[in-house]
Amino acid sequence: MAITARKAQVPSKEIKMPEPRFDSAISVEKVLRTRRSVREFSKDPLELSQIAQLAWATQGITGAEAHRTAPSAGALYALELYIVAANVNGLPAGIYRYDPPTHEVSAVIESDTRRQLCRAALEQASISQAAAIFALSAVYERISTKYGERGIRYAHMEAGHAAQNLLLQAVALGLGAVLVGAFDDAKVKRVLGLSKNEAPLYLIPVGKP
Repeated sequence: MAITARKAQVPSKEIKMPEPRFDSAISVEKVLRTRRSVREFSKDPLELSQIAQLAWATQGITGAEAHRTAPSAGALYALELYIVAANVNGLPAGIYRYDPPTHEVSAVIESDTRRQLCRAALEQASISQAAAIFALSAVYERISTKYGERGIRYAHMEAGHAAQNLLLQAVALGLGAVLVGAFDDAKVKRVLGLSKNEAPLYLIPVGKP
């Protein structure tokens, strides 16, 4: 079945996210030891505070010089982070773009797009079950202008760092998550409404196990 073009596109609506926490009762060693891929989720909703914490862990600002939680070659930050919300208290179903400097999200599409995204990702059930899916894309020009073709490799490294941050934060929050890299790039790009110079790299379904 063909994927339809972007739908229910809306003017930019900025939503301020709850402030992230910078400490918890669980050690990084325990999080590393217990992290596992989780592909099946309950129907329980996530809270906006959990979405905010996951977004911050993935691409959040960590200092006055606007450095982020994940390292980036030359601090050029080739990544974009999107949140596909479906079952989140305090966040209507839709696709949102995360803005690290302001810790806000902007509505891009107002509808539950999990089914379309699931089809684009080879019918992987974790995507249709998840309360939210985090999507990482890369704008290669941001980094290749300085590093040439090697900049593409650096962008992929950056995506790996950011994705691991999200997975570890999910464990610390008592949530499950899994990395999805098997999908039709063009279809995912169309569902998410990415710009022509963005390449989708990761889909990361998140929910309560």
